[in-house]
Amino acid sequence: MAATLLLLSSLTACSSSADDGPTVPAGPVPEGLEEFYSQRLEWGDCAPYAKDATARQAFAGEGLECARLTVPLSYSEPQGTTITVGLLRKRASDPDNRIGSLVLNPGGPGGSGMSAAAQLSTAVENTELGERFDLVGFDPRGIGASEPTVKCLTDAEMDADRADMTAMDGVDDVADAEREAKEFAAKCAERTPHGEKMLANLGTRDVVRDMDVLRSALGDEKLTYLGYSYGTRIGYTYAETFPRNVRALLLDGALDPEQDMLDSLVAQAEGFGGTFGKFVEWCVTRPDCALGSNADTAVQAYQDLVRPLLDEPVKLPDGRVLSYEDATTGTVAALYSKQLWPSLNRGLATLAEGEGTLMMALADTYYERGPDGKYSSTQTGLVAIRCVDDPPVTDRESIEAAQAEYLEKAEFLDPGLPPSSARDACAFWPVEHTSEPHLPDVEGIPPTLVVSTTNDPATPYQAGVNLAKAMGGRLLTFEGAQHTAFLSVGNECVDRAGIAYLVHGTLPPEGTRCR
Repeated sequence: MAATLLLLSSLTACSSSADDGPTVPAGPVPEGLEEFYSQRLEWGDCAPYAKDATARQAFAGEGLECARLTVPLSYSEPQGTTITVGLLRKRASDPDNRIGSLVLNPGGPGGSGMSAAAQLSTAVENTELGERFDLVGFDPRGIGASEPTVKCLTDAEMDADRADMTAMDGVDDVADAEREAKEFAAKCAERTPHGEKMLANLGTRDVVRDMDVLRSALGDEKLTYLGYSYGTRIGYTYAETFPRNVRALLLDGALDPEQDMLDSLVAQAEGFGGTFGKFVEWCVTRPDCALGSNADTAVQAYQDLVRPLLDEPVKLPDGRVLSYEDATTGTVAALYSKQLWPSLNRGLATLAEGEGTLMMALADTYYERGPDGKYSSTQTGLVAIRCVDDPPVTDRESIEAAQAEYLEKAEFLDPGLPPSSARDACAFWPVEHTSEPHLPDVEGIPPTLVVSTTNDPATPYQAGVNLAKAMGGRLLTFEGAQHTAFLSVGNECVDRAGIAYLVHGTLPPEGTRCR
């Protein structure tokens, strides 16, 4: 089938310059929100926005500028307390032919869109995407440079939590796990500014309303959006909430909109299990494979390396210990990208020698723990947003059954203990959830492009198939073994198709597969 062109005049028309920002709103404005939609953004140096060493390095890139967007804490009380959302921008390199802004979110939930935009700013250089769009990343409310941020555990408490294996010692493990979950939920409500009110207005429901305010403040009548992983949920929720305000949505690494927490957990286990199998296939052909040369015994070899950590974590030079949780987390982190497989192999090889520094480094990457011992807000945000986005799971039998299925599909993560029926922090969350799984009602939006990777460990391929169907959009398949693909793996087929869609509205032919 020939490629389809979206017949929207706004796709090729130039948007107003973002130099000064609007003093009048762009596009429709919900009643009572005029002052937010017409605000002028004050762009400047990004250094004051960096909260950690990683962000400081990322935000120092050439041509990057930052600002704050003011939004209501509660959209039901727009005249009440306000909060701010951190923004980072790389301007279009061809302003005379500028279309508008490409707003992006990297997922998580809780990931920093500002850091993601800083990293992608080099990837879009010398492309039509970078020439014709301002690249704009935002830290969702409560995350990163946005103020205030969600606060639950101190850095020292995070370190201690990772090292604590009492919930997996086989003795009152359910009671231990639930006690820790209750304490975590209580600390989030106690330590987060504005307390329960902030937690209640933290979810995707409110993030998409912030994003519509941002669209107007950037001077765009319609939104052009790039969402990865959980960012796909932001994308399809925005389309359902503001269908008339959508110009184009590229959603990569999709969440299945109908899956509840347990179904999503089991589907993710299948993804991680499959990608671990791909890692094993790669590893056993190497003379230095830490898991040996036989793929049939590789899972057992892996378990023989990590299970002893349940009883005796490995002491590290910095005074910390590598726990079972950290070793498996480091493994999962490496499965997100094939580029990390050599690091995982080296980490497992050194673990076999009683040294855990490399595996801890992989786990620290996942947890976003900097060399200074400080954590980003991502992991805290992930829990807080997930707990307010979906109904809590409280049925112990269902939890235990899902855990058993999880360990069956991701056998390498089986600790050799019975599956747990412990409820997580969301079961004790102090506020009600604000969303629930459902097929989005997006009638009338322009066709969406969904990118799905065949062996994505975190968001299984079928979820992308399901989302493309639900959105009435087009599916682009990438044959690979990693999490997300557009502008991240250097695949010309994926990047070319995505850029053509975002710039011109041209969809790839039905059934397109990139290798």
